[in-house]
Amino acid sequence: MMSDYLIVGGGVMGLLTAYELAKTDASVTLVEMRASGRESSWAGGGILSPLYPWRYARSVTQLALWSQARYPELARELLDLTGTDPEYRESGLMILDAEERDLALAWGERYQVPVELLDRTRLAAAEPNLALRLDNAIWLPGVAQIRNPRLTSALRAAIDHKVTLRENEEVLDILAEDGRVRGVRTTKGELAAKQVVVCAGAWTAQLLERIGVAPRIRPVRGQMMLFHTKPEQIAHVMLYRDRYIIPRQDGRVLIGGTLEEAGFSKGTTSTAKDVLYRFAVELYPELQRASVEDHWAGLRPGSPDGIPYIGPYPGIDGLFVNAGHFRNGLVTGPASARLISDLMLQREPIVPPEPYALDAERGS
Repeated sequence: MMSDYLIVGGGVMGLLTAYELAKTDASVTLVEMRASGRESSWAGGGILSPLYPWRYARSVTQLALWSQARYPELARELLDLTGTDPEYRESGLMILDAEERDLALAWGERYQVPVELLDRTRLAAAEPNLALRLDNAIWLPGVAQIRNPRLTSALRAAIDHKVTLRENEEVLDILAEDGRVRGVRTTKGELAAKQVVVCAGAWTAQLLERIGVAPRIRPVRGQMMLFHTKPEQIAHVMLYRDRYIIPRQDGRVLIGGTLEEAGFSKGTTSTAKDVLYRFAVELYPELQRASVEDHWAGLRPGSPDGIPYIGPYPGIDGLFVNAGHFRNGLVTGPASARLISDLMLQREPIVPPEPYALDAERGS
């Protein structure tokens, strides 16, 4: 049977895209080489803001702001539909790098986003267990977090019975003929489709280079650590020197993350574990009394300047790409899925699509 839409990749980007396309009466198939939501979508921290958002291009900011506005409603929808709570929580983001304050304030004014400066007294009151005693900190009160595994589980359940989900089936080739996509070839055979969208994260370039222009997407390994401690010892998401601390409702505390050029290796290292541990206990010495519950790695889909590729694939009608979100897949996911769906369905796009186009300049 031929699908109207076929999605390659079952991470958060593929699942969100499937969730959008499944709102139509069309037939949708999603193909994932392993279990859905088990790669970088599972491994990330779930901060619903770019880290140091003023460092990113306007094109990334537009996707992030649209998604941030959408997330509360999306979380409620998924809870109502599936009974799984993605644990959306507005915990705020506290940035301890004081040298960033002028950039932060200017960015907040430009995009009408609340940005405050906390003096030493307010910082100590907000985070009494923080060992660093700084003169001021940057405070983004509206930033939320979400539990990645719970979000992907809820999305998977939400599309059940609406989308044909084919897991543990790797896509080997994109099939095209006379300048038109006709489907994919997988480890289990050929699947026909009128339109195909590649949401394969770090594996996207590897797949598309077989048919022509490949986006400049590469795997960037990130390692994370998880402590198990008492709830509310840390109140807010903390960011300092490009690393972060995320407190969960149940007392778990996530520490991240490294940026490593290690190809497709997802192995963890003792060096990264030591770096993350030292960072955590420097800020919160009480974590020395907590147990380290887990240490893992994931592969982010790195792209130039962190700008994702969202749009039609040049030279092959019906083929699309939605990948390369680097560190911002969760925070830009809803907008990215909506934008690629707008383009595939020929609707008015939510944001101008030109900055995300795959062309000769942004290709390999």
